[in-house]
Amino acid sequence: MDTVAVVLREPKRIEVSRLDLTPAGNEDVVVKVEWSGISTGTERLLWSGRMPHFPGMGYPLVPGYESVGRVVEAGPQSGRRVGDCVFVPGARCYGDVRGLFGGAASTVVVPGARVLPVDDAWADRGVLLALAATAHHVTEGDVARQPDLIVGHGVLGRLLARMATAFGEHPPVVWETDATRSHGADGYTVIHPDDDERRDYRHIVDVSGDSDILDTLIARMAPGGEIALAGFYDTPLSFAFPPAFMREARIRIAAQWRDADLAGAKEAIETGRVSLDGLITHHAAASEAVAAYETAFNDNSCLKMVLDWREYA
Repeated sequence: MDTVAVVLREPKRIEVSRLDLTPAGNEDVVVKVEWSGISTGTERLLWSGRMPHFPGMGYPLVPGYESVGRVVEAGPQSGRRVGDCVFVPGARCYGDVRGLFGGAASTVVVPGARVLPVDDAWADRGVLLALAATAHHVTEGDVARQPDLIVGHGVLGRLLARMATAFGEHPPVVWETDATRSHGADGYTVIHPDDDERRDYRHIVDVSGDSDILDTLIARMAPGGEIALAGFYDTPLSFAFPPAFMREARIRIAAQWRDADLAGAKEAIETGRVSLDGLITHHAAASEAVAAYETAFNDNSCLKMVLDWREYA
């Protein structure tokens, strides 16, 4: 059994290639992928060669951790059924080609316990579940921890803002410096940081990935406030100690989402408290993935690029 996959051979060299698949076991499912999203955070760093080293890093690799497809084979111990529409948060099934994160392929083999059934009606919007789970992980649904300031109005920033509006006591403020991304607020305010005079934010979440932003954010904090770093940073972060000391600032890192976050995000979407509308701006056939990745990484008007794998069905 084989698959067509996006393969990052080395930095800035992407191909669409046919790869052999690891045979499915009793606990595995075989999924025909219909849609996969392109991440402009971690995948951009992999593409550019600026991704800091961590376990599993290396080339060649299959990217992608935002896939939706249909189960076409289900092992007897997989816990899934043929025909299930599922979200796939990546796969490692390509032999010598690394699966980091492994979801950008026409067919994947993955443990049934790793996929999550989703409503067919979500269609391509199902790829956003990974970012919704990431947004949920920042506060774990705690009303008291919802941000009052979010830095960055990409897809993750918008999902954070929608969750904060749904679960928090007050809608957040969102900072955005790019005029092309300042639109699309849904119940909250988006402003340029230069136009914001507040210096009393208690819960700040940064999703900008700007390694030089901490001093700016600390200057806007209320005493005892907290900054959550929810972006991915390719250079060391630092800050001036005296202002942070005076405010008794807290800084924490929100890392990878967990299964509980996936479930929490799914529930928020299914109940209508958080919408996925208006977040996918671009589509491309999977066979045109090379150009699609260039657009996703270089066109600021592209919030989320989704690859359509149905041509390989």
